[in-house]
Amino acid sequence: MRFMMLMIPKGYETAAPGTMPEADRVAEMMKFNEDLQKAGALIALDGLHPLSMGARVTFENGNALVTDGPHIETKEVLGGYWIIDVPSKAAAVEWASRCPASPNEMIEIRQMMEFDDFPPEVQEAAAGFEAMLTDSPNTRS
Repeated sequence: MRFMMLMIPKGYETAAPGTMPEADRVAEMMKFNEDLQKAGALIALDGLHPLSMGARVTFENGNALVTDGPHIETKEVLGGYWIIDVPSKAAAVEWASRCPASPNEMIEIRQMMEFDDFPPEVQEAAAGFEAMLTDSPNTRS
């Protein structure tokens, strides 16, 4: 079962462009990441730049509306993520509980949908989806 663990750090919603974590925090996280890798659970991970460097695209009356960050109304912002492959939600929760997160950070755990989870008519509508992922030159594995 694949799960995405989403790091949500309080205060990151107002971080200035170019804000970076401190080296000692990165070193702590690297130990956790290495444990995930050694256990064979780690599929992918990345940190995300602050919301002030991003944009949102909303859709109103069929038109795309682009708003550059920051977004004042935002209460929670993703700071990074891990994609892990573990046998159960309980195992994903166990891994998240081992993360050296600070008191101002929270990890949300979401199971990723597998192609086989969808009913036949949805699988038919998404024909070619799996090949799209494996054939893309920009897909990281």
